[in-house]
Amino acid sequence: MQFPLFDSAEVVVLGAGCAGCTAAIAAARAGADTLLIERYGFLGGTSTMVLDSFYGFYIPGNDARRVVGGIPWEIVERLRRYGMVIERPSSYGAGQAVTYDPPTLQVVWEQTALEAGVRLRLHTFCVDVSKEGDHVTGLLVAGKSGLGWITAKVFIDASGDADLCFRAGAPFQLAGEDGPAQSLTTTFRLGNVDEERALKVKRADLVRLMKEANLSGEYRLPREEGSVHRTPLHGVVATNMTRVAYVDATDPVELTRAEVEGRKQAMEYVRFLRERIPGYENAYLINFSTQIGVRETRRVYGDYRLTREDVLSARHFPDAIAQCGAPIEDHHPGSDTRWEYLPPGATYDIPFRSLIPQTLANVLVAGRCLSATHDAHASVRSMGQCMAMGQAAGTAAAMALPHNGVVRSVPIAQLQQQLRADGALFSGAE
Repeated sequence: MQFPLFDSAEVVVLGAGCAGCTAAIAAARAGADTLLIERYGFLGGTSTMVLDSFYGFYIPGNDARRVVGGIPWEIVERLRRYGMVIERPSSYGAGQAVTYDPPTLQVVWEQTALEAGVRLRLHTFCVDVSKEGDHVTGLLVAGKSGLGWITAKVFIDASGDADLCFRAGAPFQLAGEDGPAQSLTTTFRLGNVDEERALKVKRADLVRLMKEANLSGEYRLPREEGSVHRTPLHGVVATNMTRVAYVDATDPVELTRAEVEGRKQAMEYVRFLRERIPGYENAYLINFSTQIGVRETRRVYGDYRLTREDVLSARHFPDAIAQCGAPIEDHHPGSDTRWEYLPPGATYDIPFRSLIPQTLANVLVAGRCLSATHDAHASVRSMGQCMAMGQAAGTAAAMALPHNGVVRSVPIAQLQQQLRADGALFSGAE
């Protein structure tokens, strides 16, 4: 069956999460005709439909050193102009968190992308790809108008699940093959909270009360150390509490089950907070996350694979395009979360090669589908780093256009020079 040509661009970005948005903005600012494709009706992905905090901008510890700049930090500053961002210590000592209002961030992403010249195509889902040799030539997309092709010279897979790479036959590892896949979380927000009383409850006390609630037999709380934090809105708190384990989030049947279970758990945590935690007696549920939060699915095999040893030894790479100081944060199927920290004040580099999928010439990845082992991924998937990867991928995609779209032909020194000029922060030392 023949399908019509819907659109064409120099750079096409699949997925408008924080990595994809940043990639599209970077590519458009570099002069490329850029099309951003998103299956939902708004931009931001996890950053606007699951979470309300950027992690990874700062390293853990007392010095609160910022390690992500460029376009990602510009987004934070734009949120600040709306008065809809606060900075706070993270619940687990994983570095300063940047907390924002998700609806405001939707607008900030749109404004920044459109100002850069990005063309948007929302309510569009990729269902297949076309290839000529090792070049991807088009995406077959579906929407209300049916099926059609979108072509480009360079593609960026920021789908989170490596959908483009998967359909193009690039090698990948599915979460769960090298250790239990990280669990999924349905987040929720509560209003009418007495913040003065509620936020006096220390994390250790919250954990103790969760354990006591489970032991009483009156509650079912799979995760016993979830977090609650304040937001820019008075009387509104946000949570990261539920835990849905053993799910292949690339399987619609399993993901459906997870969505139902996540909301069921969320209601139980709401009941627990209202009945057992001071300050929540009159709280009410505002909303669940638009979809359940997915931490890990497909991870491509790239020209380099970031490892646990790279993370914990704070390794630097000559082709660095971003840096990270976040600990390994493993949301395993148990009731707690495992944390492993880098040496104090240290960061490691994210190499450009981890964004280049094996077997494909004109494709880059950005975000949580990068080339990394399970343990390394549990550190590098923070949104600050996903955004930094996006800036690098978008800049590199534009620079690949004179090279027939071949991303390996981009001069690393030139890419690093441009990223630094645009405010990105990384070492690049071997």
